[in-house]
Amino acid sequence: MLSRKIWFVLLTLSVAVLNAPAFSSTATPQAQELIETLGLSEADTPISKHPGWKPSKIVVMLPSKTGFSGAEYEEQLRNAAGDVELVIDRSGSFIPSEQILAGADGVIGICTSPLLKNADENLVWLHNYYVGMDHCTGATDTQLQEVVFTNNKRLSGPAIAEHAIAMLLALTHNLPAYSGAQSEAKWDRALADGVTFGELTGKTLLVVGLGGIGTEIAWRANGLGMRVIATRNSSREGPDYVAKVGLADELHALAGEADVIVNALPLTPQTTGIFDKAFFESVKPGAIFLSVGRGKSTVTRDLIAALESGQLFGAGLDVTDPEPLPADSPLWHLPNVIITPHVSSAGGDSPERTMIIAVENLRRYVNGEPLLNIVDMQKGY
Repeated sequence: MLSRKIWFVLLTLSVAVLNAPAFSSTATPQAQELIETLGLSEADTPISKHPGWKPSKIVVMLPSKTGFSGAEYEEQLRNAAGDVELVIDRSGSFIPSEQILAGADGVIGICTSPLLKNADENLVWLHNYYVGMDHCTGATDTQLQEVVFTNNKRLSGPAIAEHAIAMLLALTHNLPAYSGAQSEAKWDRALADGVTFGELTGKTLLVVGLGGIGTEIAWRANGLGMRVIATRNSSREGPDYVAKVGLADELHALAGEADVIVNALPLTPQTTGIFDKAFFESVKPGAIFLSVGRGKSTVTRDLIAALESGQLFGAGLDVTDPEPLPADSPLWHLPNVIITPHVSSAGGDSPERTMIIAVENLRRYVNGEPLLNIVDMQKGY
C-alpha cells in the first residue's frame, strides 16, 4: 500500500502533466474543419522528405490584427513548435533583420523582397499570411528551387465572396444613388427608375478564376438562382453548381454569355492587363463587372471607356490600378461604380482562419507532415 507522501507526489506530477502545454501532434478540430469545409489541399510529399528539413528555428511575425488575442496565438504557436526554437517578431515591420533570420529554417509572416534578401541558406519553408504572392519577389534561383512556399489561399474566400455579392446587389438595386440622397436628406422615390438591371434569378454570372475565392462566389451566386459559368487555368472541372468551366483562352467567348463577370484572378504575367479593350468589347452589352482579384489585371482606361459608353451597366471594384486610386481618377465620379479600398477580406472570420492554418502548418512542418496550401512560385499561386 502506497504511503500518503508517495500518493501526494504522484498526484502533483499528474496535475503538472495535465497542465503542461503538451506538444501538439495532431490537427486541432478547428483546423480539421477548415481543411474539410474549404477544401484545403496538402502537398503530395511530407516536408520531412526535403533534404534541408531539420526544424531548429522558426521566426513568426505577429500581425497587428488577429481573430483572437496575440497571447492566445503565441500560446498555440509554441504548443505547435514543441522543442523547436520559436522567435516572435513583434516589430510589426514584417521585414525581419538578418540577425533575427540568422539560422531560421522556417518563417511565418508576409513574404517580401527584403525578407527573402535577409534570409540565409537555412531557409526551408516560408508561410505567407496573404493570398497574393505578388509582393513575394526577388527570390534567388536557389530559393525558388529549395524553399517551400505556402500561403493563405481559400481562407479569405468567404469574406471576399460576400463582399462581391454585396457590391452586385447594391449595383442592381441602385443603392449608391439612394445613399447619395440619404446624405442630403432627400426622399427621392424617382431613384427607383434607376433599378433597371432586373432580378438576378436566371441571369448568368461568369467567375474568371475558379480558385478558392471564385468557388465561394460561384456557390453564393448559385444560391441566388443564377446560372454560373467559370474559367480556370488548370482544367474544366468544377463543382456541380457551376454549369460550365472553360479554359483561360475561352474568356472572351464566355464573357459574351454573362450578365455579371467577376475577376477573381491572382496576378501573374499571364493575367496582367487581361481585362482590356478587347475583353470589354467581347462582353454582353449591359453586363456588370466586379473585381476582387488584383487591380493590375484590369486596364483602367479601358474599363472607364466601357463604363462611360454603356457597354458595362456598372462596376464594383475592391481593387484598382493603381492603388491607392488617385483622387483625380474618373472612376470616383461615375455614378455606376462602387469602389472599396482593397478591403474585401476584412471582418468576418478571415483573421481567425489565417491564424488557425498558420499554426496548423507550423505543426505539420515540425512533425514533418505534408504542408497545406503549397504555392507554385512559377505560376504565382
